[in-house]
Amino acid sequence: MHKSLHVLFIIYLFALVLSAEDTIREDRETSFRKSIDAFGKLDEKEVAGVKKFKQMFRNGEISGQVRSMYAAYKQKSPSETDTYATALGGMFKYELANFNGFNAAIAVTGSQDLSFATGDTLESRHNDELSSPKGNYIAMSEAYINYTDGSLNIRLGRQMIDTPLADTDDSRMIPNTFEAYMLTYEMDNIVFTLGNVQKWQGAGAGLGYNDAGVKLNDNWIDTEGSGTSMIGLSYLNALKFRAWYYDIQKSINASKASYFELGYHKKGDIALHGAIQYLHESEAKNSGVQADIYGALVELIIHNAGVNIAYNKSKKHQGKRSFSGIGGGSLYTSMDTMLLDEIAQDRDASSLVAGFEYEIEKFKVIYAYGDFVGEADSLGNSVHIVEQNLGLEYTMEESFSLAAIYVKEEDKQSVAQTANDWDRFQLMIAYNF
Repeated sequence: MHKSLHVLFIIYLFALVLSAEDTIREDRETSFRKSIDAFGKLDEKEVAGVKKFKQMFRNGEISGQVRSMYAAYKQKSPSETDTYATALGGMFKYELANFNGFNAAIAVTGSQDLSFATGDTLESRHNDELSSPKGNYIAMSEAYINYTDGSLNIRLGRQMIDTPLADTDDSRMIPNTFEAYMLTYEMDNIVFTLGNVQKWQGAGAGLGYNDAGVKLNDNWIDTEGSGTSMIGLSYLNALKFRAWYYDIQKSINASKASYFELGYHKKGDIALHGAIQYLHESEAKNSGVQADIYGALVELIIHNAGVNIAYNKSKKHQGKRSFSGIGGGSLYTSMDTMLLDEIAQDRDASSLVAGFEYEIEKFKVIYAYGDFVGEADSLGNSVHIVEQNLGLEYTMEESFSLAAIYVKEEDKQSVAQTANDWDRFQLMIAYNF
């Protein structure tokens, strides 16, 4: 086992020794990518309960977000072209009040490039990750019926879900949403989840284009067959445990996947957070997906400042690749752009990410340095990529936020500049209502 992983496990065990005193539940982001997702995040509003059916509509909640974003890539290689785009969009949602446990909601999400501040498509200067290659995007992103009875919740239809291998990934303009059937049951700190995903849309679905680059009629990608089925059991307290199983039918990523996570958080002015994870995937339908990925992280938080280190190791499977899910934030070392999946094909691969976070009043600063190493594959090709992320966020009165992200990626394997040498800058302004 890699020496760095030994060190992380020792620190993690030391954290458990320090856990003699009582603690309370504390949720922490487990990757830098998830920290970026939290920038400008729109929280779901609490639904009011009513006694008459007609009051469901009268007491319904309107919520949403207006969002504008600028994103540009500055390429270092002479053969690559700089791209940029500026988009305006957001989400509008209407949710009925709760009557006898039932309610429903509908939401529309969209994005439109502003041509005067966006690169020309004909000159290959258009950054298409904000509003699709066409420059605009709109979808009925949510349309669900919800039923709640005590600890039981059933939600059917288009919705946001956040599980290890399928999440919203709200790091650009359009978050992922899913057409799914979801059941959750909570008892004390134990959460049981059962679900089936039929379709999804958003950044992870190619913004309206399928894997072959063909425009979709309704912006939604089919999960194929009987869909992606999942079952999860979580214990969420100071000690956190999650176990998930997925049956992924879509041919490009078809596999049987198991995910396990064990974590601990000691709360206080000086807090310690540690976790370990394991992802196992076995191939189905000749998809080429097969993986064993281990990971660990440790974070020390002193008042408003935190420092952390995370490690992931992917074992080589001849000619096979890994798939860390729709959204890509499940692994501890997932960054703004770089994921272990990018280099974990037909080789042993590892990633080590160290960073810090500082938050005071309305300001938040996060920084991460990631080192991604892929050993020689069957053809003798190896990879070494370094990515740095710097994020700044300012939040005013919980409704207005301004966030900037700077990303620097470097190809350490090549002496010459390659397509993996670039700088990325993103600026987002968001208003929640």
